[in-house]
Parts: sequence; structure tokens; C-alpha cells
Amino acid sequence: MVVSNTDPCCCNHHDLDNERKDFDETKDGVKGVADSGLTKIPRIFLHKNLSSNQKPSSCSEFTVPTVDLDEIGNDPNKRSTVVEGIRNACEKWGFFQLVGHGIPVETLDEMIDGIRRFHEQESEIRRGFYSRDLDKKVIYLSNFQLYKSAVADWRDSIAFRLAPNPPDPREFPQVCRDIVMDYSSQVKTLGLTLFELLSEALGLKPNHLKDIDLAEGLLMMGHYYPPCPEPELTMATSSHFDSNFITLLLQDQIGGLQVLHENQWVDVPSKRGALVVNMGDLIQASVLSNDLISNDKFKSVNHRVLAKNVGPRISAVCFFRTEANNSSNRLYGPVEELLSDENPAVYRDTTVKDYLSQYYSRGMHAQGTSALSYFKI
Repeated sequence: MVVSNTDPCCCNHHDLDNERKDFDETKDGVKGVADSGLTKIPRIFLHKNLSSNQKPSSCSEFTVPTVDLDEIGNDPNKRSTVVEGIRNACEKWGFFQLVGHGIPVETLDEMIDGIRRFHEQESEIRRGFYSRDLDKKVIYLSNFQLYKSAVADWRDSIAFRLAPNPPDPREFPQVCRDIVMDYSSQVKTLGLTLFELLSEALGLKPNHLKDIDLAEGLLMMGHYYPPCPEPELTMATSSHFDSNFITLLLQDQIGGLQVLHENQWVDVPSKRGALVVNMGDLIQASVLSNDLISNDKFKSVNHRVLAKNVGPRISAVCFFRTEANNSSNRLYGPVEELLSDENPAVYRDTTVKDYLSQYYSRGMHAQGTSALSYFKI
């Protein structure tokens, strides 16, 4: 039984563990809770430490920068301007809106619709994909760290491990198979372009980041955020830093995404036809991890998604990453070409496996702090 936050029972860890288990075993996710008609959110979603300086306000003084890729292949001057724009956005924000990227708006709309179709199909079909076996290439679940995080987020997800070894097409849900394969193919192509531009923004040769396999892995997650009866008491996605290299986000028109900039939460508004790009921990340190590879030249930043009483909010998030199992012994660290007496290494070399172990052992939402601090010299 999932207990509402007004239940008089003693709320100890054992009670909450049982409630998480009961919730998980329904295989209906947050959508099942929302569809049940509850007017109070269950205790496992209750973020008790939310305060007025954390939520729901945002700062209107700042605007997330926008980068336009249109015509960069035909105009060297335009490419130089784009590289400079990306450099400034990555150094100052770690986030930017991307337009002129070449993926048709109709494809973007269909990708959002595909995620919606999966989550809103018959529950019996959806439950067939429910699993916490992260070795599977296609899984549906609610809250990847349900049993490790102190509190659950108001969100369900379907995840596709698309590269380097994609699933058999028969493993995809029928309701979104074609669009996931089509959209992810276009995202891979766009990702290669972005890694070239990021390399140039760091003063490196265009193929540098591709040649060290930063684009080899791709994970897509289709998030579904049902309307919440008490959005002021929970989060759709708690504040966190991404653990990958770069992230490409497609979001619908509901809104709710915020990035922490100069110690203020700033809205990342939805723009039809735009994608949101953000740096992950594994490119920040010098060029590879937003802290680890770019040696702090690029910023991996704290971000979150607010719960809302309208919706559902739907997003498709693509993470360029390295598979820990495929490169467990490979050391990543600041790019040597970026180091000097004036710019010494900030982070020690580490493997993706060791970094991810630190990241998840803390809980991905660990007080809004980055796991990279553990690897500082």
C-alpha cells in the first residue's frame, strides 16, 4: 500500500522501504498513482526539505543562451561565430538552446508523441517492459534510484540503450519503435557535429573528442511527468548534475526545467523546434567531462524539473556517454593540450567505472553537489 502524506502512521525508514516496494511492484509508476485520483501525494514523494529559496521561484534576470547551427557548413565566418557562442555558453552556463540543428520539427513532435503513446497505452502492455535490470537495452520503470534516494521524484521513464550496441528492433515497444530509431539516428549525426564544435571551442582539432570515443555511447530516456496534485511538495526531477559527456534534451511545451546560474534558478523555456544542450560531469574537467576532460573550462551545472499540476510533461533526453563495461580500464582526465603552468590539472585521471561508482554511491541527487569534487587534486 502506498501511503498518502497525511497518513498518521509513524514514518520510519522501514515503513518507507515497504511503501517503495509496494509502489514498485504495481509496475504502474507515477502515472498509476496519478490515475488513481489521489489528492495527496504518497509519502515516498514528499520532499520535506523544500523551502522558499529552492522552489518554485525562478530568476527572470538571466536568459539561457541560444546557438544557431544553420549554414555552419557553408559559411566559415558563421562557423567561427557558432564556435565562439558555444565556448561562451559552455564556460558561463553549461547549458544552451540549440536551433538550426537540421532535425525537422515534425520529427521532434513525433518523438514527443511516441513517448506519450508508450506511457498512455494499456497498462498491461506497458508493464511488460517494467524492469530494474539495467543490463537490458529497453526498460520502463519509475525512479532509477528508487531504493537508494531518500525521496522519489514525480516521473516515469522508458530507457533505450542505443549505442554502441543497439537493441534488436523487435525489442522496442511497437507504439514508438519507428520514431525512436529515426530520431536517435538523427541525434547521433547531430552529436558528431556538436563534438566537432566543442573540440574547436576548446582550441583542439575538430575530431579530437570523437577520436577519444566521447560519441560512442548513446542512451535515450523518454520521461513522463503526470499532473501532480501537490506540486509544491515534490519535484519532477530533483536537482542534479549529469554523469555523461553531453546531453541533448527535447521537451514539450509544459515547461518546468531550470538551471542553477549564479546561485539562482533560471527557467529553460520550451521553444518549438529547439533542443537543449548541457554539459555533463565527464566533459567538464578538460574536454572529456565538463570538469574532468575540459579541466573546468566547460561547466557541468546543477539543474532540476519542477512538478506541475498540469500535464503530462513529456521529454526525450539523449545522453552521449561511454559504456562503463566497454572502457572500464580506460583512464579519462584533462586533455594534455589544455594544460599549462597557468592552467594545471584540476582533476586526477579516473575510469568511467570508478566515476560512476562514486556518482551513484552518493545518490544522483546528493544535495545538488557534483561527484567530481571527489576527484579533485
